[in-house]
Amino acid sequence: MEFIATHNLSGLIIGFSTFLIIGLFHPLVIKGEYYFGVRCWWVFLLMGLAGIVATFLVSDIIVSSLCGVFAFSSLWGIGELFQQRKRVEKGWFPKRDKRLKTEE
Repeated sequence: MEFIATHNLSGLIIGFSTFLIIGLFHPLVIKGEYYFGVRCWWVFLLMGLAGIVATFLVSDIIVSSLCGVFAFSSLWGIGELFQQRKRVEKGWFPKRDKRLKTEE
């Protein structure tokens, strides 16, 4: 951590990590809606609340910031789940066929 502070890399690390976290949530929302529908919204809520709690428990500014980014990306994912359902209804994304396919 001393290297990071000495070379003023905190902003770069937070920015890049934020990019990765947001990039992670895009497929999580799509796959979550595909396999579970909007019923999995509470998982995103729990992850968001856990991230908020973590921001208070962690003293390192970089880790605390990333916990906050994770928390609010999780909470943002709740709204995106419902938007994803609308995108599926419009035909922009595939709808999961819930019937079991048994081919022999």
